[in-house]
Amino acid sequence: MFRTTKRIIQWCGEYKKRLYLGFVCAFFATWFGAAPTMVAAYTLGKAIDSARQGLPFDKNLIGLSFAAIVILVLLRYFFSYWRAKLQESIGYEIAAKQRIKIGDILKRVSLGYFQENSAGDILSTVTTELSSLEYQGMRIINEVVNGYINVVAIILCLGFFSIPAALVAAGGVALSLLFLHGVSVQSEKNAPVNEKAVEEMSGATIEYVRGLPIVKSFGQEGASIASMKKACNDSKNINIKIEKGFTPFNCLHLFSLKLASVGLVLVTAYMTYNGQMELPIMLMFCMFSFTIFGSVEAVNDSAHVLGVIDSAMDKLEKVEQATYIDQNGTDITLAAYDIEFNHVSFGYDSREILHDVSFKIPQNTTTAVVGRSGSGKSTLCNLIAKFYDVNAGTVKIGGRNVKDFTCDSLLRNISMVFQNVYLFHDTVKNNIKFGNPNATDEEIIIAAKKARCHDFILSLPDGYDTMVGEGGSSLSGGEKQRISIARAILKDSPIVILDEATASIDPENEHLIQEAISELTHGKTIITIAHRLATIQNADKILVVDDGKIAQQGTHRELIEQEGVYKRFIEIREKAEGWNIDKELVTSVCFLVPISF
Repeated sequence: MFRTTKRIIQWCGEYKKRLYLGFVCAFFATWFGAAPTMVAAYTLGKAIDSARQGLPFDKNLIGLSFAAIVILVLLRYFFSYWRAKLQESIGYEIAAKQRIKIGDILKRVSLGYFQENSAGDILSTVTTELSSLEYQGMRIINEVVNGYINVVAIILCLGFFSIPAALVAAGGVALSLLFLHGVSVQSEKNAPVNEKAVEEMSGATIEYVRGLPIVKSFGQEGASIASMKKACNDSKNINIKIEKGFTPFNCLHLFSLKLASVGLVLVTAYMTYNGQMELPIMLMFCMFSFTIFGSVEAVNDSAHVLGVIDSAMDKLEKVEQATYIDQNGTDITLAAYDIEFNHVSFGYDSREILHDVSFKIPQNTTTAVVGRSGSGKSTLCNLIAKFYDVNAGTVKIGGRNVKDFTCDSLLRNISMVFQNVYLFHDTVKNNIKFGNPNATDEEIIIAAKKARCHDFILSLPDGYDTMVGEGGSSLSGGEKQRISIARAILKDSPIVILDEATASIDPENEHLIQEAISELTHGKTIITIAHRLATIQNADKILVVDDGKIAQQGTHRELIEQEGVYKRFIEIREKAEGWNIDKELVTSVCFLVPISF
């Protein structure tokens, strides 16, 4: 328990000073909270003594006691206010910084990190795990640290009046600590199980939400909802089991403290009966005995979540210790933008994708990369952008190894347009501005016009200020693609990578996309993964990738005259692009299919 508490204090980092001042305020708040009871008990004892001895009672003592109680109550709330002001917001402030830090870390790790760690795992770390620290961390610190500081001070105070009473209180606290240790052990044992259940539930929920279009299209729930239901039921059953495991230790912890309270009453009553303690002091102890351990009683609620907190901190440390792909990189400014692969090999896990690949792409030329699906085309582009580190060989840009760059300094030289465009849940303007956060409205409009998307943006309900659905769900594929090209134009990088940017575009939008790409690629070093003949034939160089190797390279004219992969590929593409629908067949089908309104 105390080990986890120490870790939380260390987690507070730069906020430790505020944390410690909060401890001081909490200590005084507790004492000023207990003091009115002691003053009232002492005054009552004096009144009973006066009545028993037949002496007149000093009524001024009542006024003084009342004034003292008012002052003590005000002081209690004063220190409680400052304790809350100093400590309560620490968790939120640290968690906000930690989430931003994790975002920066995830931006700098290899994409392989996301294959080794599931989306549900990462999501639960940033949300559930960090929220546990955010909401529970400061409460645990306050209850555990302040609780035990206060109880130690109280026991020392009891020792001043009565050594036996202090020993009874110390015995009750020691016994409760033993049972709290049992709670902590249960918490540590159950935390990984509960954590796994939360991760599975997060992952199942994400999968279900992503798969909803498929679920709807087939008109059935399918396996995705089944796994989600199972994850939810597993989480419920695990939490019920955990609570049942805690119950015996909770009861024993509270029982030991209540037993100590009863013991205090008996000891002080016995000492008063034997004349070893004055009546006012005994009454003070009796009134105080059942609230004396209040600060320690609440610790059991904190002990429940100590294992969860410990596990959350382990996961946060694991994320923070992730290896940066640009760990040894420096900020480099390039003077040239030629690209060179020199005996590069790369694979995911144990499966090698690229085998001893070598080629050069001169500056300000267009290179088309062609090959079968899964041959390694996209992997080449990912290695240029340093999304992964090569297993062997080197990738150079402008004569510099990409390993020498920081991610930011490398990627400011590269714009990428993907087949599957992702737009953020933000305005159209901000999605374009993502290419250059410092761009003016005028520059954004110029980029949109070049990307052939200005006209359709103006037709949207709020123009450039129209909110785009998550992932760009409110726009068509062609519209999303043109917006992604607009942000690439705005970035204006000297190297442009087009990863099948026109593969899934309908013919109606294709000419607009091609015009937009022409604006984007003018005067730059271009690498394009392409299937369309027009794009391939006009390239300065063609790289033919087959089974992870460069099978052929050269111009279209050179390669078409050679027997090999490229010639077969072109023949297949010509047949595909030259395919026409028989008009008579279409007419026949139209007559056969009934039309209803």
